[in-house]
Amino acid sequence: MSVDRVSEDAAGDLDADIYVPDGVAVPAALERTTDLGIGAHPDDLEFLMLVPIAHCQQDPQRSFTGITCTDGAGSARSGRFASLSDAQMVAARAAEQRAAAEVGGYGAMVQLGHASSAVRDPAGFAFLIAQLRDLLLATRPLNVYTHNLADKHVTHVAVAAATIQAIRALPVDARPHRLVGIEGWRDLDWLADHEKVSFDATGLDELAAQLAGCFASQIEGGKRYDLAEQGRRRANATMREPREVDEAEAVTVAMDLTPLIRNEDLHPADYVGAAIDRLRRDVTGGLARYFPDEDRGSGRGSAS
Repeated sequence: MSVDRVSEDAAGDLDADIYVPDGVAVPAALERTTDLGIGAHPDDLEFLMLVPIAHCQQDPQRSFTGITCTDGAGSARSGRFASLSDAQMVAARAAEQRAAAEVGGYGAMVQLGHASSAVRDPAGFAFLIAQLRDLLLATRPLNVYTHNLADKHVTHVAVAAATIQAIRALPVDARPHRLVGIEGWRDLDWLADHEKVSFDATGLDELAAQLAGCFASQIEGGKRYDLAEQGRRRANATMREPREVDEAEAVTVAMDLTPLIRNEDLHPADYVGAAIDRLRRDVTGGLARYFPDEDRGSGRGSAS
């Protein structure tokens, strides 16, 4: 397989590092996209979007394009990476991300190279929205995957928010059919089962290990994301349903964000807040069976 590095202006005024593993011209590589992953940091795509990457790798009619928004300069580092400067770490992580694109058979890999702080700044956030809009127009994907809106990593939330804003800026007929936000720095097991988007990751451990192996700066840098994500997928499969045998060996869970790109009057905070409210009602309703309302205010069992 021929591999060429391509860095050029691919969509409008976009300034990005665009890598096409099979050497196809950048416009054609972007146009063949069916599945678009938008992650905050190098390795987010690989750890969170294993299933769509695998599906595109296995199906010649599908093509996965990845977008990584930030440069990863602030990542934890130890061992042989402990002495790297921020600039050296950025170069190392960019190379790792391109290597993962080769392993995953991506149609294209786009690295925007922003500082994490920049995408959280109002001006940088607006610029990221414009970049993502241009890339969405260049790719016209059917499916888009990003971070979930309840993630506790602020940069993840910023990228997910920018993705929603970018899609809303598109003409309706140019928008993807589906948008999902995948669990990352906060599990989504609290979502009601019928609200979860579940991706069956059975049989993908080898691919997961190959993709994770591209990111030595992270795996050897004091954070075993590979083991954590494998454990999470296994736990999702087993802990979802207490009364039935497992239907899958490994599962990735996501939040369906599609309603937010179909109805611009639906505020993302209200959308996620409503899901949290449903969790609260589910938990308190279950407890009410065993702790009657008349016990409230009696002073028994006070937390103070």
